[in-house]
Amino acid sequence: MPEIVIAGGGPNGLLLAAELCLAGVRPVVLERLPGDKEEQRANGLVGQVVQLLHRRGLYARLSGTDEPAPAPAYLFGGFRLDLADLPEHPVHLLPKPQRELERTLAEHAASLGADIRRGHEVTGFSTHPDSVTVRVNGPGGRYELTAGYLVGADGGRSLVRKLAGIGFPGVTRDDTVSFAAQVRIPAELTDPATGGLRAGSHVIPPFLHYRTETGVFTYAPFTVAAPMVNSTERGVPVPPDDGPPTLDEVRASIRRVLGTDLPIEAPPAGSGPPPRRLAGGNTRIATRFRAGRILLLGDAAHVHSAIGGPGLNLGLQDAANLAWKLAAEVHGWAPPGLLDSYDAERRPVSRRVVMHTQAQGALTAPGPEVTELRALFQELLSHDVVRGHLADLLSGNDIRYSDEPHPLVGRWSPDLRLADPEPLAAAHRAARPVLLDLSPGAKAAAAAGPWQDRVTIVSTSAAGETPTALLIRPDGYVAWASDDAGPDLDALRSALARWFGAGVTTAAA
Repeated sequence: MPEIVIAGGGPNGLLLAAELCLAGVRPVVLERLPGDKEEQRANGLVGQVVQLLHRRGLYARLSGTDEPAPAPAYLFGGFRLDLADLPEHPVHLLPKPQRELERTLAEHAASLGADIRRGHEVTGFSTHPDSVTVRVNGPGGRYELTAGYLVGADGGRSLVRKLAGIGFPGVTRDDTVSFAAQVRIPAELTDPATGGLRAGSHVIPPFLHYRTETGVFTYAPFTVAAPMVNSTERGVPVPPDDGPPTLDEVRASIRRVLGTDLPIEAPPAGSGPPPRRLAGGNTRIATRFRAGRILLLGDAAHVHSAIGGPGLNLGLQDAANLAWKLAAEVHGWAPPGLLDSYDAERRPVSRRVVMHTQAQGALTAPGPEVTELRALFQELLSHDVVRGHLADLLSGNDIRYSDEPHPLVGRWSPDLRLADPEPLAAAHRAARPVLLDLSPGAKAAAAAGPWQDRVTIVSTSAAGETPTALLIRPDGYVAWASDDAGPDLDALRSALARWFGAGVTTAAA
């Protein structure tokens, strides 16, 4: 029987499957749709998840470049967020349509041994003290799977969440509608110098939420032949969802937002998905991410506005956080409370994302009072400390899973200039926990010996001012750190036991 069943084969479910495989657990992924999703969704990744994918060896495969670099600018609430003049910042970008990301993650998970079943829909489940029986409707008929755990990665309307009786409180807007389409635009309307767009009296920067008194417009030239346009309106009746909108509907929405016509045409055949309409919007967080042997992931656990592009950063980091903890339970070495720490760590992060997406929505709303608020906010953006704070917020770099006094504990592990970087890189690719020992005489490494069956020990040296030792979790966050030439070995052993269970010698005794 499979130890883990994942309901949903989107990016979050697929990354969870891959991470579980790296941890020695082969899950079954049940995806309702028989083939790839063609509708337009996310257009890329932003934040810490880009660095996570780089550590797993996936960034080069997705981007065609060797390693990510901080972006010179990003956006917040319709403002350009200039970052190039900051001493350092964590905003990394990976432009990539979601359907291409899903294909890459599916290939990655399958190559590691995940059983991905397309056209198989979860219809129900029954929980037992030591297992879950999942009912499935597949191409060959109905069948059942018994597993140790069921993970709902099945989207905002999650059947798994509903049947588990987990609440999903929040707010729903029913007065907004947005249209997105890949189109052709006359070349004379684009500005070769800035990559922007001219529409009537408007000069619209690329990839920026351009606010007017009637809505928001975005021009995203991911490809020259078929750039993406998006218009969002508030205070309008929500049309019925009766299939993809026509290009005339998209043109009419753009005219209402910009107050002028934009001559758009259908893109070359096969260059993209059909236009998309999104009516209304939800902001909700599940009351808990775990109910016994049922766990929630990604949109099944939280939904929010897509402004600023935080969705995949949030959901994929859910997957990285959950996978190694689930695998520890399966392998039998998980310390008490480890799996519950998934909810304790990730729900506060979800609330923070909801906070800043709602704030960005307020900054892009119509109305003269919002115009004045934006004037004040523009003044604040002249301060480095404000832009740095927003960069941390948008990237997830402000996540801290601990209140330990050491400033690195609970944070994303730093990239250090190691004398021999390959052993650490190999451990990151394999999603292994790591004790990185930079102390004289490798004192920490010797103390971690009883955990070497599940923790990779790397002893080397580093350039510059660095900690003397770091205990790094599989999801990339620091579990323990020392700056002393003689690390506190009792504190290290305590951290190893807290996160990775009893050491071998202790268990034997």
